[in-house]
Amino acid sequence: MLRPTPRRALLLALALDTLGEPPAHAHPVVWMGSFLKAARIQWRATTPTGQLAEGAAGWALGTLLSGGAGVLASRLPWPVQGVLLKPLLARRALFTAVEDVHGALEAGDLPEARRLLSWHLVSRDTATLDASGVAGAALASLAENLSDSVVAPLLAARAGGLGVAAAYRFTNTADAMWGYRTPELTWAGKAAAHADDLLNVVPARLTALCALLAAGGRGWRVWARDRRVTPSPNGGHPMSAFAGALNVRLEKRGVYVLNAAGRPPAPTDLLRALVLARRTLVLAAACALWPGTSRTS
Repeated sequence: MLRPTPRRALLLALALDTLGEPPAHAHPVVWMGSFLKAARIQWRATTPTGQLAEGAAGWALGTLLSGGAGVLASRLPWPVQGVLLKPLLARRALFTAVEDVHGALEAGDLPEARRLLSWHLVSRDTATLDASGVAGAALASLAENLSDSVVAPLLAARAGGLGVAAAYRFTNTADAMWGYRTPELTWAGKAAAHADDLLNVVPARLTALCALLAAGGRGWRVWARDRRVTPSPNGGHPMSAFAGALNVRLEKRGVYVLNAAGRPPAPTDLLRALVLARRTLVLAAACALWPGTSRTS
């Protein structure tokens, strides 16, 4: 039986997240990544059907193992649950990555800003991005990952305990590593990608709503118009809300444009985005901690 994570454990996890990440050898998300890399090495199928089956089997097994470990951990005292939930969140890592990109841009070191952006925040090619493009990509990543890496695991833990939170984090990691439209991954990553889309329906929309509320209602017209223009059925929600709230144009060349009438992003907009992200998280966490969210306190 699923046991929703107590509110006290969620608060402890959020507090511990201010301290940074645990070492790699003790980080469950690193273990998930290692499992996904090992599973990919074992793939042998050459047909779409076979690739789909291999990818689905790897995702299902990893989800079962991660979720099962989480279910067992949900039986531990609430302080231990808080400690174990913390690595499933990435608030500190996300905010620090954006701050680092801002610092490089402010110092006029565009190559370093591109490197940091590519290393920590995006998978796209950053070699041709100018300073505004780097700022925009970092801002978009902040908005989307605030939902994926912080709000979603919080909601999952509150709704179904560490088992659901761990299963969600594995699925999200699988999508990040396998969810590409390349010959090798187009079919193999479909199961994880579709599962991730389904699991992020509520978190993405809650994050967007909280961002709009945190911005005093600014940006809701942009969100209403542009939330569906991204390839992801969920990513466009928080990204368009942030674009509208900050009145900036967010663009991924050849893929989407959010708030086309907005001004080009500047490095200082990353600081404004971080302020908005912190306020958004406070509201989203309050929703997750609301007494009616579960019957466990």
